[in-house]
This record gives sequence, C-alpha cells and structure tokens, in this order.
Amino acid sequence: MRIQKTLVHPGASELRLLYRVATAYYEDDRTQEEIAERLGLSRVKVCRLLNRARSAGIVRISVSVPGSANVELERALEQRFGLLEAVVAPRTPRLAFVDRLGAAAAELFTRTIRGHEVVGLTWGNALRAFVGALPRLDLPELRIVQIIGGLGSVDAGVNGVELTRALAERCGAKPRLLHAPGIVATPEVKAALVADHQVREALELGARADVVIVGIGVPLQTFALLGPGPLLPHAELEALLAQGAVGDIAFRHFDAQGRMLETGLEGRVVGLEPAALAAVPRRIAVAGGPEKTAAIRAALTGRLVNVLVTDDDTAAVLLT
Repeated sequence: MRIQKTLVHPGASELRLLYRVATAYYEDDRTQEEIAERLGLSRVKVCRLLNRARSAGIVRISVSVPGSANVELERALEQRFGLLEAVVAPRTPRLAFVDRLGAAAAELFTRTIRGHEVVGLTWGNALRAFVGALPRLDLPELRIVQIIGGLGSVDAGVNGVELTRALAERCGAKPRLLHAPGIVATPEVKAALVADHQVREALELGARADVVIVGIGVPLQTFALLGPGPLLPHAELEALLAQGAVGDIAFRHFDAQGRMLETGLEGRVVGLEPAALAAVPRRIAVAGGPEKTAAIRAALTGRLVNVLVTDDDTAAVLLT
C-alpha cells in the first residue's frame, strides 16, 4: 500500500482531509472510531472519506503474491471454471501423491467447516487420505452422512461405510450410514431398499447436506478399488465407454462435457440422486493425476463440483 503525499497542496482542503484520514487509518493503525473522535467527525463520515481516498488515488492497495506459485494456479482455476475455491496441493517429498491431496483437503476442511453442517461423503483412495490426514476435532453438532451405498474395498479402507465412520470419529460427530450396497441387481431390489426407513432417512439427510466431499472415478480404473471381483460385468463397462462416459461421482457417470448420462444403471444405484447432489451448496472434489485429468475437466465443465482439491501438475494441464 502507498499513500501518495504529492496530492496535498495549498487550497486542497478536501484532499488534505482525505490524506489525514487515510494516514491515520492505514499507516497509524487507528480505528475509524478513534479517527472520528479525533477529527470531530462521525464514523459514517470517516468510512466515506476512506472510500473517497481510494477513488481519488490517495490510497492505492496492492496484493502481493506469496512465495508459492500454486496461488496463481488456484486463482486461474477458479476463474476458468467458476469455482468457489481451488486448492492446489504443494509438492512435499515426504508424502506420496494421494497423501498430498489428502493433506490439502484436510487443511481446507478444518479451515472452512463451522461445526453445525451436514457433510456428505462418498468413497475412494483420495478420501481415505483426506480422513487420515485430518486432526482430531471437537465438532459434536456436525453430521456426517454416507451418500452412496457400499462401494470400494473394506479391507483397503476406501469403502463408504468405513470412511463415514472414520470421518465422524475424527470430528467427534455421529455418522449416519447408508445400510445398502452401492449397486444392486435390479431396480426392484433398489426400490425395496430405499423403502426401508433407515436407508430413506440417510438419503433424506444427504439431500439436506451443506457440503459433500467426493472422489472422481474413471471407468477403466475405478474397479481396481472394488475388491477381488469387478462391480460391473465387462459388457456393462464397455457399454458405459461406448456412451462416452469419462468419469463418475458417486457412481453417477458423465461425459466429457460434464453431462450426466442415462446409462441404465440409475435404477440400480443406491445413493444420492444427481439432482440432489447438484443442489448441495458446496461440492468438494478431491482428485488428481494424469489418469483422471479428463474426468476432472469434465466435472468442472459441467459444474458438477464447485470446489477442487488437486495437484499442481493436474492444475497446469486443466488450464491448457
């Protein structure tokens, strides 16, 4: 910040007053109340004078870029994709790639969570890293809800049930679990499960979420996390790819423009419906890596998420 003294000259009484108020506020660290009392002005008058001082060029404010270049990447991502916030994980030699994402997501969570929200959670390696990096918090009024049925390997700790329990335990909160598989054999089985009051109440709570934290899946690689057998038969996977699926959030697949696809799986997936997910005010995706760049770009293009936690290499590619 620079206060320009050359604008003060004989006869410029208004400029002199603007200069005195600006100097007292910005250089002497006096409050508006103190300035008002000292100069015999009202606080409202002081506030108006400070605004006029900026308009007149007496006060010029500049913002300095911190040492990390990631700040510029974050700002560029926010502007390019209309994000509420982008967080680009710094390079840390001591941490594996997914743990860098998890640590950045944990920092974002602890900085932004207020303690009374409903937080929805999906599943996956990145979210496991996020939960593992989170410090112990005391947020008993927070509600953590699983928004997709059981997907992912329980043994690997990426299953939605396990992650929801673990996040709630870290926050000192109670979990609301979705006691159902993530995908079932027929729409009739799904209808029967959703009719169960515990499943229905979990989905209703998820639909009222203030925040969801999701991973972004890729059809050709998602299944490596699912345990000893594939979640879908090979023919169904091929059909997804033929329809142009590039990624999924909570097992809802989308194309390269971020448009949700009618894949035939909708009637079999037990979880938050796409419209309900889209209505959540703060939708945080934790994802990165070259294999997921196309899916992340599509999710951002389609405004499926509005907060992104990623790495610097992925951010740079997304901006090309």
